[in-house]
Amino acid sequence: MVRLLIHAPTPAALERGRRNLANLLKLAPDAQVELVVNAGGVAAALDTPHVLDAHLRVCLNTLAATQRTVPEGIATVPAAVLHLAERQAEGWSYLRA
Repeated sequence: MVRLLIHAPTPAALERGRRNLANLLKLAPDAQVELVVNAGGVAAALDTPHVLDAHLRVCLNTLAATQRTVPEGIATVPAAVLHLAERQAEGWSYLRA
């Protein structure tokens, strides 16, 4: 089973990450994939909703620093760096978009 973290800390990385996510799911529809956004990627993700946002994981640290909130249905993580480290410790693969 493929378990992949796609990390998108910038708007450009978010764009690439969304393409990576869509392409992966076409070939491996049962893959477990999380698109983890922090820093500048958070505003970009929130300002441009996407059909695959169920895979999004938004950093609460960035939300607090930018005074943003997430719409209902969008998952958050306490800190992107911690979430990425914990998932990798669980055996997930990491891709920087």
